[in-house]
Amino acid sequence: MCGRYAQFRDADDLANVFRVQLVTPDAASLLPSWNVAPTQPVRIVRDTLEVSPEPLRTLELAKWGLVPTWAKDPAIGSRMINARSETVAEKPSFRGPIRYSRCLVPAEGYYEWQKPAPGKRLKTPHYIYREDGAPLAFAGMYSLWRDELLTCTILTQEARPTLRELHEREPVVLSDDVIDAWLDPSLKESDEALAMLAHDPPALTHHIVSTEVNAVRNNAPHLIEPAILL
Repeated sequence: MCGRYAQFRDADDLANVFRVQLVTPDAASLLPSWNVAPTQPVRIVRDTLEVSPEPLRTLELAKWGLVPTWAKDPAIGSRMINARSETVAEKPSFRGPIRYSRCLVPAEGYYEWQKPAPGKRLKTPHYIYREDGAPLAFAGMYSLWRDELLTCTILTQEARPTLRELHEREPVVLSDDVIDAWLDPSLKESDEALAMLAHDPPALTHHIVSTEVNAVRNNAPHLIEPAILL
């Protein structure tokens, strides 16, 4: 799953990596975070036809936690920060977005908490990131609620063997070669979109970090640094 991540790269750098054509002012001014939490504003990348007949790739802000267009209360988004890729095409909240509203959620890395070892009480936090240092491209979906609130969710899947010791689920990290197709607004079949998730994802690595990351109020660069827990 994905319940906490880091996004501290400059907006212009992200724009270069993902070939973004327009960076909105609020996305450009978002402060770096080493402890992004659900319901907070996050950057997303999407190809939109809202301002041009041709797709325009934008970097903009969305609230993390998808609010379906039919929802009466936006508070429902706090329960929709993740979407299981295996059932996303069947769920009323997600079967529309997987066809029409796909996005990327850029991240430098994310956190996972390993179950306590025998004799220990606390879970052990790990920071997970690409081996090559490039930003992660989480497969995401978005929704515009009442034409005023842009929200998003991150797809998850069964964890790869190298990560199963940490958790049985992991966020879907798109391979570089399917990013354009994932964002393509002309692709409207959920089966075709989900087939992209079978492409080999980028290699990831991880290390133990301080339990300070457990508290959302803690937010500083040292949170992603390796730590030795006693």
